Amino acid sequence: MTQTLLFACDLSAENRAAFARAVRLAGEQGARLDVIHVLDPYLPRRVLHDLEEAVVADMQATLTDIREDYALPEPPVLMQTTTGAPYAEIIREAHEREVDMIVLGAHRKRGQPDLVAGTTLARVLRSAPCPVLSVSHTASQGWEEILLPMDFSLTSRHTLRETLRRFPDTRLTLLHAWDIPGERELGSRGDFARWRDREVARLQTQLEAEVERLMAELDDVPEVELVLEQGAPLEVLMRRLRRQPPDLLALGSRGQLGRHSQITESLLAEPHCDIMLCRAW
Repeated sequence: MTQTLLFACDLSAENRAAFARAVRLAGEQGARLDVIHVLDPYLPRRVLHDLEEAVVADMQATLTDIREDYALPEPPVLMQTTTGAPYAEIIREAHEREVDMIVLGAHRKRGQPDLVAGTTLARVLRSAPCPVLSVSHTASQGWEEILLPMDFSLTSRHTLRETLRRFPDTRLTLLHAWDIPGERELGSRGDFARWRDREVARLQTQLEAEVERLMAELDDVPEVELVLEQGAPLEVLMRRLRRQPPDLLALGSRGQLGRHSQITESLLAEPHCDIMLCRAW
């Protein structure tokens, strides 16, 4: 069955990178690309009719420019407009079309996590029936390095499977944040340091065995590197992204954006790379 990617186009200059990535992904995965633009339903009917034609023409012109700029083949494309609340229409279209992925542009208010929760991107992430790709970087090169924060929960396991299924030829790094009780109080004592080193070595062995078991469940998996870093999960991840940003960050979403997901909000407000968020199941 042919895959379908859904790209929500808002016709802005910032949205161009996401459009280019959607075209590239559709071509690489042999998928159909459905491009939609959501119009204000309260516009007069005659205005809407004229606007629909202009919007589709603009999207087609942008597609032509992108293909020429990036030397990309044109995948099967369906361009349409709809009316309503953007986030609700994107989710509805994703359900009705049974799409495999939604592609959106990144959050524009950089460095302001408190403004993320009410955006179209955040609302789509909460209710999307499939992985959502937030694009902030150009599509000039493929995704060769993927970083996946791994806590071995059901959510992160599902994200790992989705990542390997969609991008089997990439280099994948699993990042696990660890912390040892008593580090702040006893870290300078030699006996504690030796105990801590033994505990970390034991943790490394356990997690490597766990990764091996996960990989055994899958076919044709690429080489996977497990990296352990000390600290709180958000601190470890942001430190890694600033020091060594990947091409793509694959992250599991528990559907709590705007309530408890500090990590997701921080990442969307300060994107160091493109981000794919997957459902918990």
